[in-house]
Formats: sequence, C-alpha cells, structure tokens
Amino acid sequence: MLTEVRVPDIGEFDEVEIVEVLVAAGDTVKQEDSLVTLETDKASMDLPAPGAGTVVEMKVAVGDTVAEGDLIATLEVAETTDDEPA
Repeated sequence: MLTEVRVPDIGEFDEVEIVEVLVAAGDTVKQEDSLVTLETDKASMDLPAPGAGTVVEMKVAVGDTVAEGDLIATLEVAETTDDEPA
C-alpha cells in the first residue's frame, strides 16, 4: 500500500527547516525509523516512518523549509494480516 508521509502538527511554527535526510529512495525502513530531522529555533525532531516498508520517493532535501501537511516522502508499506476478522 502506498503511504504518504506528511509534516505533522508543528505547534506555533509556520515553517520548519529540513536539517537532515536520513533515507533515500529504495531504502527499507522499519516502523518508527527516522526519515528526516526537522529543526525550529527552539528544537529539532525526527519524523518517523508510519510503517515498515520501502521508501518510494523523497520529496524534500536538506535546507528545504516545510509546513504542516507538506509531503515529505512516499512509502510502499506492507499490509498486515494480524488475525483480522473477515
């Protein structure tokens, strides 16, 4: 399943800077692996992968500024079948 990774609520800031890109297209990630590091005047935070899978495309680079809701990356996430009722 193709999943979009977007900038979450970043609080009082309109925009934040991408200071580190930790993965590239083709990389395999686990759920909660860091994809990028965002930085404000006050703090930095890593943006985690929402699920395990493969990075299809990175939409940002170091030095880019992003706002809440902006697309960071697309992932091909494996669907789980953890005993879901039919």
